[in-house]
Amino acid sequence: MADAILARARELDAADPLSEYRERFLLPEGVIYLDGNSLGALPKATPDRMEQVIRQEWGEGLIRSWNDAGWIGAARRVGGQIAQLIGAGQHEVVAGDSTSVNLFKLIAAALDMRRGRKVVLSEPGNFPTDLYMIAGLERQGLAERRLAERGRLMEALDEEVALLLLTHVHYKTGAVHDMAALTRAAHNAGALVLWDLSHSCGALPVDLNGAHADFAVGCGYKYLNGGPGAPAFAFAAERHHAVLHQPLTGWFGHAAPFEFGDDYAPAPGIDRLQCGTSPILGLAALEVGVGLVAEIGVERLAAKSRALSEFFLACVAARGLALDLVSPPDSAERGSQLSFRHHDAFAICQALIARGVIGDFRDPDILRLGFAPAYLRFEDIAEAARHLAEVLESGEWRREEFRQRAAVT
Repeated sequence: MADAILARARELDAADPLSEYRERFLLPEGVIYLDGNSLGALPKATPDRMEQVIRQEWGEGLIRSWNDAGWIGAARRVGGQIAQLIGAGQHEVVAGDSTSVNLFKLIAAALDMRRGRKVVLSEPGNFPTDLYMIAGLERQGLAERRLAERGRLMEALDEEVALLLLTHVHYKTGAVHDMAALTRAAHNAGALVLWDLSHSCGALPVDLNGAHADFAVGCGYKYLNGGPGAPAFAFAAERHHAVLHQPLTGWFGHAAPFEFGDDYAPAPGIDRLQCGTSPILGLAALEVGVGLVAEIGVERLAAKSRALSEFFLACVAARGLALDLVSPPDSAERGSQLSFRHHDAFAICQALIARGVIGDFRDPDILRLGFAPAYLRFEDIAEAARHLAEVLESGEWRREEFRQRAAVT
């Protein structure tokens, strides 16, 4: 059986139109990396680009590089490249700050646009920072947090709701929301919508303008392979630009930042979502990852992602493993991951990592395996399933060193 699974994996790899792209990433020997949905792998072109920015643009060009090397337009340039991955116009996306900061800016802006309403509606179990940002505004008396279960979100939309805030792909289960239907329902109730695309962008097709979305944010270090703590991005539909006022009125969001006036005047268009000075080193690394994803194409990445996850499920089924899948069984209804529930998921995850199979754990009992299609092979998937079967069947996950939790896992 094992030989047949491996043979099938190699057949699929031989027919994979994306197989050449694996060589464009730096991957450690002997590691099967199933955590690209937390931190993407390093593109081989990134170190050279960083060297160029540091030694030439910064080291030799010094401050002149704000103009000569195009630093001043980096946030808009990289944002425009991300826009093509999420169904937005180039003038509707800007890169910079963190996902959390961009969430705060856009939640506050939406509340300002819906004065008289204070409710920000989300779901329990949404990614924590999304809920924490609402809570921060709630403590200031500007917002009121309301949570409704996934299946009851539409009925929770009423005349008090200013904003619907949801993560497109759930970070823990991988379940995908119907963006168009929920956006339409929110608009019918007079509310705006903010989508968190952190687990979507670069892995799934997204059409923000097709869904008539109002706002969106996303991070740059998962499927966009921008590196740890890479700059995030923010989207605002063009129809809102003239009335959009965000609370972090830093100088890069000013209409004339180099006039150094005492009073704030928002920049026209998407630039008003900028705040402080652009993080040039981070943007340079992110631009490499975004360019690589754009070259491959999101549709092709999504197709391979579905094939990889379906193959993994077939492999574990062939090995007779009865796993509690919490992700939607239909690959069209989940993101680029599979999540399984087990009361000892943490220990199982650690045992797999010790074997060189890097997935991750999410409290309280979720083993999460990400399928980053740009650099994963079907052979990797077959081998990961083998290791998981051996860990479960041998009981090695019961060893004490795998059950002790550290501060960072």
